[in-house]
Amino acid sequence: NSEELVPGDIVLIDAGRFIPADIRLLESANLQIEESALTGESVPSEKDAQVVFDDPRTPLGDQANMAFMSTLATYGRGEGIVIGTAMETEIGKIAKSLDEDIDEMTPLQRRMEELGKTLGYLAIGVCILIFLLAFFQKRELFEMFLTAISLAVAAIPEGLPAIVAIVLALGVTRMSKINAIVKKLPAVETLGSVNIICSDKTGTLTQNKMTVVQFFTLNSHQEVPLEGQDFQADKAAEELIKTMVLCNDATYEHEQGTGDPTEIALLVLGERYNLPKGTLTSQHKRVGEKPFDSDRKLMSTLNVEGDGYRVHTKGAIDNILKISTHALVDGKVVPLTEEMKKQYLQVSEKMSDDALRVLGAAYKDVSQVISPEEMENHLIVLGMVGMIDPPRLEVKDSIREAKEAGITPIMITGDHKNTAVAIAKDLGIADSLEQSMTGAEIDELSDEEFAQRISSLRVFARVSPEHKVKIVKAFKSQGNIVSMTGDGVNDAPSLKNADIGVAMGITGTDVSKGAADMILTDDNFSTIVHAVEEGRNIYNNIKKSVLFLLSCNLGEIVAIFFAVLFFWPIPLLPTQILWINLITDTLPAIALGVDPGDKDVMKQKPRDPRESFFAHGAAIRVVIGGVLIGILTLVAFYIGLNEHGYSLGSKNIPDEILTYARTMAFVVLAASQLFYSLSMRHPKKTIFQVGFFSNKVLLGAIVAGLLLQLMVISVPFLSNAFKLQMLSLRDWGIVLLLAVIPLILKELYKVFLKKEE
Repeated sequence: NSEELVPGDIVLIDAGRFIPADIRLLESANLQIEESALTGESVPSEKDAQVVFDDPRTPLGDQANMAFMSTLATYGRGEGIVIGTAMETEIGKIAKSLDEDIDEMTPLQRRMEELGKTLGYLAIGVCILIFLLAFFQKRELFEMFLTAISLAVAAIPEGLPAIVAIVLALGVTRMSKINAIVKKLPAVETLGSVNIICSDKTGTLTQNKMTVVQFFTLNSHQEVPLEGQDFQADKAAEELIKTMVLCNDATYEHEQGTGDPTEIALLVLGERYNLPKGTLTSQHKRVGEKPFDSDRKLMSTLNVEGDGYRVHTKGAIDNILKISTHALVDGKVVPLTEEMKKQYLQVSEKMSDDALRVLGAAYKDVSQVISPEEMENHLIVLGMVGMIDPPRLEVKDSIREAKEAGITPIMITGDHKNTAVAIAKDLGIADSLEQSMTGAEIDELSDEEFAQRISSLRVFARVSPEHKVKIVKAFKSQGNIVSMTGDGVNDAPSLKNADIGVAMGITGTDVSKGAADMILTDDNFSTIVHAVEEGRNIYNNIKKSVLFLLSCNLGEIVAIFFAVLFFWPIPLLPTQILWINLITDTLPAIALGVDPGDKDVMKQKPRDPRESFFAHGAAIRVVIGGVLIGILTLVAFYIGLNEHGYSLGSKNIPDEILTYARTMAFVVLAASQLFYSLSMRHPKKTIFQVGFFSNKVLLGAIVAGLLLQLMVISVPFLSNAFKLQMLSLRDWGIVLLLAVIPLILKELYKVFLKKEE
């Protein structure tokens, strides 16, 4: 019971027990401990109480003389002394780091805050300017007060916060359909800025199951396909697989394995070659064994074979060769020559260079039951297998897609450096060993030195939870937006420190899910890339909505400001502007927020997180669009007055004439904004290039907006409330013609721009 332990207590450890504290081993006998909670690696670590480390910074995964709290003893036994409990353990340090508050604003939140301040200052400035103009023009102050309110209302897009929230919420819904569950709304947009994806190797980039990918006998060297069943093997290969299956303590039934991952991989190999363990053990009953130990690096069993018995031995190939005298070649037993040994060792070395875990196998026939001490001598070498936790089939394409999008994939693992680099090369993450660094090498550098070197690194091996946090912080210090994936308790601090923490839904612990911003329900790296694509499109859609609303509001400001400046009647009342801002503008703004994604978005570089909404000429487009809408609104107002014999400079205009002219201005302003939303779908592509009917929601919003305008004008109590009246058929034609001009000019500009390019 961990609650009753204190430093100095002696603890006995045997297979199947969770380690209750951090323990320095005093004795160990073939002890293996599964430390994935700390290192992320599912392969059990071999422990040796006699080992002493001089370097206090030795990585956790290499500390063979230690047993850590929350890890699991899977084999053997041991005894040790408690050196740390509760928050003083390695797992406790992780828990402590999660208590630190890290609450940074996302790029979108920063942009929205800046925009809010800018619009607020603009509204105040406009109000002051109006009062100054009114004072010098000696206008009625109450009238100017109402006008100032109109301008303040026009300057602020009231529906913007709600629209952004709606767009983000709809984005979250879309992302859930691609197996990405977003816990925090702003995280959706932050994904679009990500340019570094730090990914755990095991389970995310790889399949998280050891798999035999090739085997070698003196007759053949074969690759084993990653998929498929019912393979055929020659006699030598069949004997090799048979030995690997019989000399095995794991179980595998109904596609579920129990035991050591390496042994499970051998049983799966047997299943695929029609040599299942159940069938073999019923025919060849085990009658004796010599268990594996870390000194011999061998395991042997004695099984019934015909009228006699057969010893099956598996283990390290160099140790197998030392205790063998013969080899199986072409179905015949021949003396084992030095040339044969050299051939085995060369192939073994090549397999190891390819990051494969190599196991050899041998056998001998005996006439009677023999003792364990007599088993491992005068053996006949069969061959060896190479196994690895293979990359996921779809990950290579996703990494290529990420690179094309300007995103740098980074592999972080508790595995050994050579293994990690070999897999990284295969996936296209790294090109050479020089692009890798171990946790011990990180410790030798200061934070500044590490931050300077980090841009050239692609693989980090043998790292601890503290190293992962250091890696994330170093990337962020260079101005990167970092996504970090993880599934274990050990990953939680780095998930919390990253701009986007991504936890695994299937293999992930509750702690890692709690610290993350997003959870992958399929534990797949490819989903992260798809989520980044979705995040980019969501940001682009939010930007479209923001720029559209600002263009609309600028049009309102221009119309009112020029009217005040030239002493004309005010073309729009505050209630009319509010109707347009809250009702008419909102529908197309939301529809732009659900615009289908740009197919070319992943061919572009990640957006600079410091980039303004108005970058790349967006500000000019907003000004031109807004001024155009404002001028056409004034033109409609002028036409409405002129039809009744008045001009903009006329005095004592009757209220009913002003109401009619304001109705024309009101319709032109609203309709031009509705039509103009079509051109906001893409800054360079025309409405026909993006697909006129590809956003049916936007078309529906435009139709709904026009019907609402008709309703507010034609329904008596609404028209009275908003001081509007019905237009003649001729004037409806005029206002709709004026309203479509901004859209036509913007589309013609895009065509001209395309020709210039």
